[in-house]
Amino acid sequence: MKKLSFFIFLLLFLFSGISVSAQDEDLLKLVGEEKPTKEITKYAFKSPRVINSHSMEFLNPGTMDFRILHRFGPLDQGYKSLFGLDQASMRMGFDFGILQNLMVGVGRSTYKKELDAFIKFAPIRQSKGPWSSPVTLALVSGMTMNGLDWADPSRKNFFTSKLGYYFQAIIGRKFSEALTLQVSPTMVHNNLVPLQSDPNNIYAIGVGGRIKLSQRIAFTWDYSHVVVGMPDSGYYHPLSVGFDIETGGHVFQLHFSNATGMNERAFITETTGQWGKAEVRFGFNLSRVFQIKKKKHSKHADK
Repeated sequence: MKKLSFFIFLLLFLFSGISVSAQDEDLLKLVGEEKPTKEITKYAFKSPRVINSHSMEFLNPGTMDFRILHRFGPLDQGYKSLFGLDQASMRMGFDFGILQNLMVGVGRSTYKKELDAFIKFAPIRQSKGPWSSPVTLALVSGMTMNGLDWADPSRKNFFTSKLGYYFQAIIGRKFSEALTLQVSPTMVHNNLVPLQSDPNNIYAIGVGGRIKLSQRIAFTWDYSHVVVGMPDSGYYHPLSVGFDIETGGHVFQLHFSNATGMNERAFITETTGQWGKAEVRFGFNLSRVFQIKKKKHSKHADK
């Protein structure tokens, strides 16, 4: 009887050990199944644009960025025009976040009464974790339409002559909370050019950056250097410098630029001001982001 009791006790002990071991294995299995998540780097810039040019940043899905770009006349006009404040040109645009790495936008400028539209997509985004990338690669394709009347309406004119296109790749990296840099090779195509000797295709390299000065203020700049297709005289490389000021849901940009146009076709191919001669314009960009589609909450967020 004692042997039977001892045998039963031994069996219970072994099964209890197996049970505990199985539970431990299940717990370890559960822990092992928690795969590390990929974390996208955000807020490289406070806006989808640096100043003139596109930035590596994207809008969140379901949001709309109502953007007003305003630029006064050149400073060299002196006090008679209040250093350019008597004159103004502007662009009003609406940008929409579709996916985390996809956005579209439309706008209209007073300069040449030009309409423009673009699509921006990032096949690669700077991230941490599995399959991470040290940089963001974004691709932009845009189209513009000149809204001015025909210079010579008596001759046969074609609608396509009003159109222009640009194609751009943005390679950027947020090095730290304080520093972001990007480079953007760009091609601009004009269907119609002023002179037969002028090229239809213009190639440029753009650079831009952001240095964070405080929690709400950053210094920004963008510059485009035309490498192929720059006319012999009268046109210059566009350079803009300014400050981003974040105020709640607004991003307010104060800047100086030698460019009048405010889309890629205009400021890359038709900048006539020179910094050295004070042919620089003071301006501001105002960005207000609206949530136009309800955010999807996870089950954990609802609890």
